[in-house]
Amino acid sequence: MTTRWTCPRCDREFARAGQGHTCVPGCTVDETFAGKPPWQREIYDAVLAHLRDLGDVHEDAVKVGVFLKRDRKLAELRPRSRDVLVYLWLPHATETARIAPANWASGPRVGHRLSLRSVSDVDDEVRGWLTMAFDVS
Repeated sequence: MTTRWTCPRCDREFARAGQGHTCVPGCTVDETFAGKPPWQREIYDAVLAHLRDLGDVHEDAVKVGVFLKRDRKLAELRPRSRDVLVYLWLPHATETARIAPANWASGPRVGHRLSLRSVSDVDDEVRGWLTMAFDVS
């Protein structure tokens, strides 16, 4: 991972000095998942454990979710009432019954949306997508 820049206004870390972002106060991962059902934190922990097996990952927690980054953002996990919504940046469009491209891209990467409802959803297929996202971030 490259040296990260810390925004002097919101105290969050980014890949480049002066990188454009929405300045919202950061918080801890625990604060993001406070008051949420335990299975949502279990999903997050399973995703993070897989990514940490691959290498360094920076956690950028805000109230609405956690952004996971290397040199660039590779995933967002957002707890909602019935699922954890996951946004992934993959090297190409992938569409199955479980994952679909979103309407945005970041350079050569394509954004995707995935809904996880239990820790068992973090299976080999999902870990494969997480690995792809890690590799291109």
